[in-house]
Amino acid sequence: MSTAALERDAAAVRAAAREITSCRDYDELLELAGAAEVVLLGEATHGTEEFYAVRAELTRRLIVEKGFHAVAVEGDWPDSFRVHRHVTGRGADKSAAEALGDFRRFPAWMWRNTVVEEFVEWLRQWNLHASGGRGTAGFYGMDLYSLHTSIESVLKYLEEVDPAAAKRARGRYACFDHFSVEPQEYGLATTRHGKEPCEEKVIMQLLELRQRQEEMLRHGGQHEKEDFFSAEQNARLVMNAERYYRAMFYGRDESWNLRDTHMFETLEELHQHLGKAKMVVWAHNSHLGDARATEMGRHGELNVGELVRERFQGRSLAVGFSTYTGSVTAASDWGEPAERKRVRPAMRGSYEALFHATGLPRFWLNLREDNAATKLLEKERLERAIGVIYRPETERTSHYFEACLPGQFDVMIHIDETHALQPLESSSEWDSGEFPETYPSAL
Repeated sequence: MSTAALERDAAAVRAAAREITSCRDYDELLELAGAAEVVLLGEATHGTEEFYAVRAELTRRLIVEKGFHAVAVEGDWPDSFRVHRHVTGRGADKSAAEALGDFRRFPAWMWRNTVVEEFVEWLRQWNLHASGGRGTAGFYGMDLYSLHTSIESVLKYLEEVDPAAAKRARGRYACFDHFSVEPQEYGLATTRHGKEPCEEKVIMQLLELRQRQEEMLRHGGQHEKEDFFSAEQNARLVMNAERYYRAMFYGRDESWNLRDTHMFETLEELHQHLGKAKMVVWAHNSHLGDARATEMGRHGELNVGELVRERFQGRSLAVGFSTYTGSVTAASDWGEPAERKRVRPAMRGSYEALFHATGLPRFWLNLREDNAATKLLEKERLERAIGVIYRPETERTSHYFEACLPGQFDVMIHIDETHALQPLESSSEWDSGEFPETYPSAL
């Protein structure tokens, strides 16, 4: 793209943009979101302070001003349910940091960070003192990585309500005892080395739990219903995680689709359980922006955003986030320590570079509007995605994909320069940071 064309397009975007200088500049966005049943709040990275802070602020306002009653995050169900018990006054944890204590597996900083800690404490105070009879707002997880933790949670629940059922469940789940505690090793053993999978046993366990629901809920109390629902979600998670870890060895598309389908099904189950309460979802842009408007969709991948739009037709709002440069909390490889890394300026031809050219530090766009900006944004461009790993040395292949932004999101929030998310426990790698630019600017 020539400099003249970039300036022309940037002027069109600038004319349509709502510049953000204070929290009141989100009022119009809140009106759009308040009319929806499900609001999807994304992030372009898993480690940006501003993305988490804006999501938290918008969510607080949706709860207080628009009657939302659930926050569902890209975290595992049992880890998140401990937080839920804390914010609803049922847990034994003394603080938000304690309640977040089960988020210990890599990447712990996604949820064990200062912004989430502050939000969780706010949510507890709102529920206990400020909601004024308008109902509590819960905190739930959608992901499926917690196979063994979810097994333990199902067994603990059954031991309390039906020891005989717990014994049967323990016998079924003992199938996993023949494998490594690492779920990936289970997938490898059953797909490549001919070991018998545990699929039938985990399905049987979920079916028994569902078939005996009425018996287990014979007293009918609200806490009893919630605990059963949590046990059921854990049993369903075990079933889907078992499939997921086997699918990992058949290709990315199949495992990705299983994971996002599980997250969407969790939202559906939660929506019904809460009496169709309004929900906010926190996850990465790649999960919440409609996959059909990206090269992901062309490769056969679906995602939560696509499924939500199909299920809640006209009753959802998808909000994406972007940044041009700054710093981010990420690792160099899976399982490695969190580092504070410099985010290189966005590549020419990308949405992020176009937004930078507007000269606006912060703004949001209503992509539902019919104007010159929305029309020009319909032309496919590169879009950046940084997950828990950031590899600037392979920036183009590792972190960019083609997308049509107005088809992907309803609203886009751009923050031109952003900063690394602060983990609750920072390593020496994070504290030292990576502030010198170590890679050339024109890769």
